[in-house]
Amino acid sequence: MSTTVTAAGRVAELHEIRARALAGPSEKATEAQHAKGKLTARERIELLLDPGSFQEVEQLRRHRATGFGLEAKKPYTDGVITGWGTVEGRTVFVYAHDFRIFGGALGEAHATKIHKIMDMALAAGAPLVSLNDGAGARIQEGVSALAGYGGIFQRNTKASGVIPQISVMLGPCAGGAAYSPALTDFVFMVRETSQMFITGPDVVKAVTGEEISQNGLGGADVHAETSGVCHFAYDDEETCIAEVRYLLSLLPRNNREAPPPAPGVDPAGRRTEALLDLVPVDGNRPYDMRRVIEEIVDDGECLEVHERWATNVICALARIDGHVTGIVANQPQSLAGVLDIGASEKAARFVQFCDAFNIPLITLLDVPGFLPGVDQEHGGIIRHGAKLLYAYCNATVPRISLVLRKAYGGAYIVMDSQSIGADLTLAWPTNEIAVMGAEGAANVIFRRRIAGAEDPEAMRARMVKEYKSELMHPYYAAERGLVDDVIDPAETRQVLASALAMLRTKHAELPSRKHGNPPQ
Repeated sequence: MSTTVTAAGRVAELHEIRARALAGPSEKATEAQHAKGKLTARERIELLLDPGSFQEVEQLRRHRATGFGLEAKKPYTDGVITGWGTVEGRTVFVYAHDFRIFGGALGEAHATKIHKIMDMALAAGAPLVSLNDGAGARIQEGVSALAGYGGIFQRNTKASGVIPQISVMLGPCAGGAAYSPALTDFVFMVRETSQMFITGPDVVKAVTGEEISQNGLGGADVHAETSGVCHFAYDDEETCIAEVRYLLSLLPRNNREAPPPAPGVDPAGRRTEALLDLVPVDGNRPYDMRRVIEEIVDDGECLEVHERWATNVICALARIDGHVTGIVANQPQSLAGVLDIGASEKAARFVQFCDAFNIPLITLLDVPGFLPGVDQEHGGIIRHGAKLLYAYCNATVPRISLVLRKAYGGAYIVMDSQSIGADLTLAWPTNEIAVMGAEGAANVIFRRRIAGAEDPEAMRARMVKEYKSELMHPYYAAERGLVDDVIDPAETRQVLASALAMLRTKHAELPSRKHGNPPQ
């Protein structure tokens, strides 16, 4: 007796296969994932995307490798879930490693799925989010797995500056796999459950004799505070993924668009009277620049990037009059706000990101200079500081700088001064713009008069006062056209909002070239 194949039967078979793919390898594997305090790949995607918006690609893909028992184990998805959906109604592409299948390890089919979704994101001009939880290359597939990573790196680089790329570390990421997140725009990590390193603790011990845990070597806090690899670190996956959604709401879909505006209830003309008391006139007294930023931006809300690394400079995304703005600011509470190697690198990459994605820049200056010291000079502060200089000089987005208090020496020039192309340069009446502080300048210029005086200290004090009155008064730079205006601090938000609105139609072009050769 023959069996008749019907369309309904085929559809039923399809639903059965899809159900198996959605369920994953086993309930036991899911329980093991949850026991580690980790969500499954599909649970993570549900948190990231708007409800019901996910469209999966190549759900039924399976590997075709043989040997080492692989031919007997061919799960659907091959350990990575790929597709697209929406975040606040805007298209976002995503891939998520499924640790329950081969430990999330990358094989040939696995890599091909990622390549496809990356190509789709670039073609569609939409952000790409990777939810990383994998054990590296699938050893059983040998060099084919390694080649798969090469394809990912190539696509990360091709998409750089074209679409936003966000890496979310939700488990281990070791060896060559760690280079993909490093090539993306932002890296998120979860404490205790995510780690990144090139060589693990066992290899480190074997080669150097050093003993260290996985979290001690490459945990979230290490990369958020010490290495600077991680931009954002959170205690749990739910908070982490919610913050990814918030970041996406501040970014354009691609480099041909502006970030989405979100008009609110905070008036653009709101006076900022509190700034008069927040910032001490005495340039040697510290204060928290974050409070200044909160007073200026819409509803006091901003997303600080690299909050715990290179804390002497602040980089943040916020809205002013509903429009997304990048803010770079010295932080007098940390190292008096000086620029050093870490701060220069942090600010340079942030400036480059904002410029790539049409986000205007506001720079708030209160900088005494570059950090002196043998370690800084031997560490290459010249080339690292030049990275920030290059980034600003190369940026074509609207650029506004505001000197709150002191701005001394080369650090003043580097922090988006008028001479390197800032569109508008402003200052408060408390500004001091000079080659160096008055005390140091007086010691150099008047050293002979001071040394030959009957009372050297009294003479030094007199010369310091004279230098300040001649070259460091608040209107010296404005009188010479180096500052466009000196403004009342209470009008800061109003002036910045008006200037940003005026510059919104700015168009600038760089010389024709394949690419620049920035300092490394």
